[in-house]
Amino acid sequence: MSSLGVVASGAAADAIATKVPDLVESQFASKLFAQDATLWGPDAESESAIRLSWVNLPRSSRPLLGEIAALREQLKDEGVDRVVLCGMGGSSLAPEVICGTAGVDLVVLDSSQPDMVRAAITDLDRTVVVVSSKSGSTVETDSQRRAFQAAFSEAGIDPTARIVIVTDPGSPLDEESRAGGYRVINADPNVGGRYSALTAFGLVPSGLAGADIEALLDDAEAVADVLSADDDGNPGLRLGAAMAGTDPLRDKFVIVDDGSGIVGFADWAEQLIAESTGKQGTGVLPVVVGGDSDPEVRWPAADVTVARLVGDSDDDVDLDALGSGPDGQADGSRSEVAVSGTLGAQLLLWEVATAAAGRLLDINPFDQPDVESAKKAARALLDKGIGDSEAPAATDGAVEIRSLGGDWLGDACTVSDALAALFAQLDPARGYVSVMAYLDRITDAALADVRPGLARHTERPTTFGWGPRFLHSTGQFHKGGPATGVYLQITTAPHEDLAIPGREFTFGDFIASQAAGDAQVLAEHQRPVLQLHLADHDAGLAQVTRALTDLSPTEGDA
Repeated sequence: MSSLGVVASGAAADAIATKVPDLVESQFASKLFAQDATLWGPDAESESAIRLSWVNLPRSSRPLLGEIAALREQLKDEGVDRVVLCGMGGSSLAPEVICGTAGVDLVVLDSSQPDMVRAAITDLDRTVVVVSSKSGSTVETDSQRRAFQAAFSEAGIDPTARIVIVTDPGSPLDEESRAGGYRVINADPNVGGRYSALTAFGLVPSGLAGADIEALLDDAEAVADVLSADDDGNPGLRLGAAMAGTDPLRDKFVIVDDGSGIVGFADWAEQLIAESTGKQGTGVLPVVVGGDSDPEVRWPAADVTVARLVGDSDDDVDLDALGSGPDGQADGSRSEVAVSGTLGAQLLLWEVATAAAGRLLDINPFDQPDVESAKKAARALLDKGIGDSEAPAATDGAVEIRSLGGDWLGDACTVSDALAALFAQLDPARGYVSVMAYLDRITDAALADVRPGLARHTERPTTFGWGPRFLHSTGQFHKGGPATGVYLQITTAPHEDLAIPGREFTFGDFIASQAAGDAQVLAEHQRPVLQLHLADHDAGLAQVTRALTDLSPTEGDA
């Protein structure tokens, strides 16, 4: 039997005590599960009316199980045992968590970085590719699809036998793929991408990879009644209140895994919360950290709530330790919430909590207006020609330095001085740092290790995102949320560019336009952006890593 637990201390507990009774009185939970589109006000009603079918997915997705199992057996009989997923945002993050937790292999290609794309196009004789795009027009996914189609054809393999399309019915991808003879599995069109974990977007790649997706649905269905209840103990309402009901709002939600056994869940929750809430100048910024030793957990600021992902039963939660400082002593200034449950149960829990957070913040949790603005800017730059970018303000070794969003760089001409100028723009009470790395997140993974040091140096919450992946996650918050961030963008020349079949631009052109377009939109929103471009990947990466590492002493020296 699946169960959920949400316990809190400090300001998070106060928020639960204050806000949950209001949500219960307004019958938010039961109306949500009745798909009442009026819950978020008249401005959100038209969007909400076509985005609420996710509440019934534990039951409505059952017919997919047989089709996915039959396809997996067919592929297995043909010697196909490697699954590659091409998708962005919720289309890729949920399967990544499901498969990681199940301990089954899934290659997730959620990038337009040429070296990453090339590395995924291998072992084609035993590979099936799932191409997932809700709209059917996602440029990253379309480009990846084109690359795999060409690769299969060149290898003498029929692409229609090895590419499975997951998309909404009637989308451009749906129509083109059916006409071309591809296998198409339609997802529920009345579910937004970040709420789609239990639709075909989450289940098809996970099931083909070997995860027990029936058990996943079972666990979610087991908690549906609890989450739909207008009751003070409803864990979805409690988590939503802890997330968005603190007064004043603690808008940095630091997520740390504390023995949950769920692999990568914080990354999925990050995109759900950030893209749903970061708009109209407000929102909750999820900050994914590695553990208790990270600065945001050891000494959380006054605008931080720490969310701990604990074991699958609230019996595992040490209530006495919750809200304690590093010395083990109770610290009334800390705001903490501990969340427990199985993966299937927690997927539904966090979706309900995020919907409730939207109600508390008085925003529409189902749109993402600023994601589209960055896409438009990228398209315009592609049309113009990415080679027309402005000359750098300075060049330091293998790194080109540029700044946007105000005249704040001054006479800085080294990477270290440019970083110091950026961090000087940081609000010491409410600000945050965002590192946005348009690199290969597999081979360049060590760069993410600089995040805790930056948080120590700036004494502010720090996020780290791989581009373009984060554009479908925290990218919405950065542009639509409160103007309190400073942004470090790192780009590179690929080791080798890669053509996109049927397109006039390459993968290298595309990711460069995505980075430049995002920086442009951030600057238009008066956000300071420092661009560090690695003219030589290896030398530049070593140089930037060294500069970032030198900013802060190690934890033991701090």
